[in-house]
Amino acid sequence: MNELPLHGITVVDLTRVLAGPFCTQTLGDMGARIIKVEQPGVGDDARAIGPFMGDASAYFMSVNRNKESIALDLKAEGDRAVFERLLERADVLVENYRPGTMEKLGYGWEQLQARYPRLVMVSISGFGQTGPYRSQPAYDMVVQAMSGMMSVTGHPDAGPCRVGVSIGDLGAGLYAVVGTQSALLRRARTGKGERVDVSMLDCQVALLENAVARYGATGSVPGPIGSRHPSMTPFDVYAAEDGYLVIAVGNDGLFKRLCELLGLPGLVDDDRFRTNASRCAHEAALKRMLEDKLRGHSRAHWLKLLQDNGIPTGEYHSVSEVVEHPQIQARGMLAEVLAPSGESLGVAGNPLMAGGGKQVVRRQPPALDGDRMRILEELGLAHAPGEGD
Repeated sequence: MNELPLHGITVVDLTRVLAGPFCTQTLGDMGARIIKVEQPGVGDDARAIGPFMGDASAYFMSVNRNKESIALDLKAEGDRAVFERLLERADVLVENYRPGTMEKLGYGWEQLQARYPRLVMVSISGFGQTGPYRSQPAYDMVVQAMSGMMSVTGHPDAGPCRVGVSIGDLGAGLYAVVGTQSALLRRARTGKGERVDVSMLDCQVALLENAVARYGATGSVPGPIGSRHPSMTPFDVYAAEDGYLVIAVGNDGLFKRLCELLGLPGLVDDDRFRTNASRCAHEAALKRMLEDKLRGHSRAHWLKLLQDNGIPTGEYHSVSEVVEHPQIQARGMLAEVLAPSGESLGVAGNPLMAGGGKQVVRRQPPALDGDRMRILEELGLAHAPGEGD
């Protein structure tokens, strides 16, 4: 097997719960060595979050493959010595403490830069290292609400709605991966490490996509519109006889072809639907007409007809249907990790690895402090400084 892209890079992982661990797991999937430093006796907070398989957290296992674990108390002199020995050998330190915490521990950026000039420090926090909110705590729900993400999610008049996954954490984790690799590329040119400052709130604003541009261009405040696209029609989820499918038409030519396939050629010459702009203005009426036709046949019938004729379409899936889908299986987008009991847990794979013939899970999610002795031996320590005789 060819070496993975980040082979030879060592990451000291001082993160917990989701945003940080998702970042470091992705780096680990791409070949980096991840040494997870956890709180003695407790570990990553995610170890206590369900669902559980026996005593093991499936939540923790889903974002902590390809990592090693050592438990260190960064307020204890002996453990600090071990931590600093790790930093001497590390390329990257990733942390997601509240801003100011690393400085109080003596591991702020200025202190680290002076001692380890090649080290890249990646800090993930709710609001970033600067600004009036920098010291405030945050979770995914907080930044989804504050960023406006919730305001454009859901259906009109249904009240605020959270995106169905923790996009606040996941978005920050992915941007942190990009920032890490960018800093490593720059270090390859300059020989110097740098600080990467990732704010969950910033990342959510970046992911608002064209909502910000629409507001800037029109002055109209975007709101929730269900599943349809705000600027293209028909571009939505539609009901067939026995289920739902997506139809995504991005131009007038595709709309004409769609109408011909559905047996509705007269819609093309209807002034309400002649252009994309007019279709958007009369979206509700068009959807009713399309669904009246679509309900006459099964979803499978329409999917084949539309797919065979170049209309972008796809079936609406539950999670159980996704994990069984042949395309997902063929692309290797499912991975398997093992609980300490030996029980298997299916988890999402890494899309950067999909289709490449690479084994995503090289190391199982670690037991708390499970790699301690091997790491200490590697550092030339029979035991942690201050332990034993």
